Amino acid sequence: MQKLVYKTHFFENQIGDEGASGLGSGLANCINLSNLTLNLYENQIGDEGASGLGYALANCINLSNLTLNLSLNKIGDEGASGLGSGLANCINLSNLTLDLRQKQFICFGL
Repeated sequence: MQKLVYKTHFFENQIGDEGASGLGSGLANCINLSNLTLNLYENQIGDEGASGLGYALANCINLSNLTLNLSLNKIGDEGASGLGSGLANCINLSNLTLDLRQKQFICFGL
């Protein structure tokens, strides 16, 4: 069986939820994918896109190494939970690097 490695950088392209889910759907067909690096920071990805990406990646049954940068998007608790639930189904995943840093400004009083 041939193992595949894929690296892509789609940062600052405004792909949004639809683009993230579409990318995930395409990757879900890559069942021999073993190493994946996705840089998707600053792309207006929200809860729906993060969840869709996670569930799609669960179909990559040979995925063992994943680096996923989703920082500076619009992912909230629901999206992070959906992403985690999907990735939990990646049964061969042994190395995960996940960046979910978000912009948050909290003001207490004036």
